[in-house]
Amino acid sequence: MKKLLFTIAGIALFSISAFAQKIEKQAPQGFDQPRTGISMGKLDTIRYESKTVGATRKALVYTPPGYNKKTKYPVFYLLHGIGGDEKEWLNGGKPQVILDNLFAEGKIKPMIVVMPNGRAMKDDRAVGNIFDRDKVEAFATFEKDLLNDLIPYIEKTYPALTDRENRAIAGLSMGGGQSLNFGLGNLDKFAWVGGFSSAPNTKRPEELVPNPAEAKKQLKLLWISCGDNDGLITFSKRTHDYLYKNEVPHVYYIEPGVHDFKVWKNGLYMFSQFLFKPVDVASLATVYGARHACGQQCAQCEVPANPARQPRRFPHESA
Repeated sequence: MKKLLFTIAGIALFSISAFAQKIEKQAPQGFDQPRTGISMGKLDTIRYESKTVGATRKALVYTPPGYNKKTKYPVFYLLHGIGGDEKEWLNGGKPQVILDNLFAEGKIKPMIVVMPNGRAMKDDRAVGNIFDRDKVEAFATFEKDLLNDLIPYIEKTYPALTDRENRAIAGLSMGGGQSLNFGLGNLDKFAWVGGFSSAPNTKRPEELVPNPAEAKKQLKLLWISCGDNDGLITFSKRTHDYLYKNEVPHVYYIEPGVHDFKVWKNGLYMFSQFLFKPVDVASLATVYGARHACGQQCAQCEVPANPARQPRRFPHESA
């Protein structure tokens, strides 16, 4: 199959099996704005019984345009950050708009997207001190809630494909850490894993991927992205460094930005286009590249040796 060279902004290059659509380096203007004249998906709030928490819990579920209960769909679990809940992506990221627009352009596969509350405790509201120990621990507890309660509910209630190749997980910040922890820790459940600006809850890479050879065999795609001026970039970088050293194919995408929805929306836009499509993971080969950190061919931007220690704005960008 023909290979397509895809340049990751700033650090890594890799080759992937060519898709029908052109692979973009970043989202175009208007990608997150509602459009007229296109089919739209549907958002619903669902409630499921959590034996893990001992309570009824809520999540948002996006079903794609043209959704048909007689058709089986892959499922993408999209997680929020430490200060959010099941509505954080909806309020800050407009995921349903991004996905509708991508679907209208033929760039994504029809999929069900589940946005749960990743704070698995009886009072799971993002109130008070969100850094309280019990609230932080609840983000780890969510792994059991996800695997034992939410996924079975979704697969019982919706026409979901139930094999690992048709299940993805990704998230922002604390949810990015959860996604890497839970996804890489349960490769029998997830083949597509993404972390957008992953937070300090991300396990050390030696724990995330204790068996690189096995991860190579099982992963369809591992995506790590972050803004170059994000104070938490070290957690993404150390994971990338380990994966690179151990030759585990992955995307390491660094873009101009900080710890906010500008970066996370772009992450969703990019990551979702890869999901549930043929990717020859064995052919991926990450190498250090010579592209500039801004992702453009310009003479003004040199790639910092350590972006985490040398945050900067690119000369041709406005403040």
